[in-house]
Amino acid sequence: MNICMVGYGMMGTWHSEALKKTGAVLHTVVGRRPEAAREFAERHGYRKWTTALDDALADPAIDIAIVGSPSEAHEEQAIRCLEAGKHVLIEIPIAMSLAGAERVVAAGEKSGRVYGLCHPMRFRRERAALRRRVAAGEERIRHIAGRFFINRLVNIGATGYRRSWSDNILWHHFCHFVDLGMFLFDGTPIRRIQSHLGPCHATTGIPMECTVLVETEADQTLLVHGSYHATYRFYDKLIVTDRETYNYDILAGTQRTEAGTAPIEAEQDNCAHVVTDFLDAVRTGRPPLAAGPSVLPAIRVLQQVQDEWDRRHGARSIPGRP
Repeated sequence: MNICMVGYGMMGTWHSEALKKTGAVLHTVVGRRPEAAREFAERHGYRKWTTALDDALADPAIDIAIVGSPSEAHEEQAIRCLEAGKHVLIEIPIAMSLAGAERVVAAGEKSGRVYGLCHPMRFRRERAALRRRVAAGEERIRHIAGRFFINRLVNIGATGYRRSWSDNILWHHFCHFVDLGMFLFDGTPIRRIQSHLGPCHATTGIPMECTVLVETEADQTLLVHGSYHATYRFYDKLIVTDRETYNYDILAGTQRTEAGTAPIEAEQDNCAHVVTDFLDAVRTGRPPLAAGPSVLPAIRVLQQVQDEWDRRHGARSIPGRP
């Protein structure tokens, strides 16, 4: 299978390194800047590079497009890739609005191609046994909590380069945690959503703090909070059930339970499972673990938070979310 990588940031790197361990062919890179696209292609062994997505999509050799561009471009580029007849793996988030997400899902269903999302929290192997017990009724989730704190007063991402785009704490980072909650709650109806999304910062022009609380009709709760103002990073998850407490420290690479602390896979190694699952889904014609329609429950929560912010602060375009 020939791969077209749209974007050359951190996730483009992670996906490329994962793909090298499969039978896939690194075929074409699409990037905004010629020099950066060329350098990325040469570094990872892609056969071609271009700054024109339509040129890459017109190539019949391309089987799969991976959309790893800035969040605000995902919706439009994913739809173009699907309409060109490619299988498409889309970086999180699927779109920056519920309406946009529904447009991508509609295009995906119409295309008949395999399409899915990079939601790596779903792929954590250390949670597989928990999911089986929950599905069997042997264990019940009571509370899920997530924290994401990072310093984003200067617009430099994980690659160390100054970005040409702005991140979004709600639609990007909180999408990970909210989707994990909706995935583990597995369709339990939502009773109430409460939130705080801060005002736009004078320097960055974006909200810098966010808190989301979701309650289900089964009296389960999901709490996510975080800030782009932190002077150092926090990134962890907590799951409390009726029989155990699971604390995942992603930065330390550990899981703590009553029995003690054990190592877990690093973020990049865990993320590689997204690629291998998607390639297998294309080969077999099955939906991937993070299929397009399955992410809509999380997007509906995010949209309700965004709607509340719009009512409070006035609906408007901000950096990273036109």
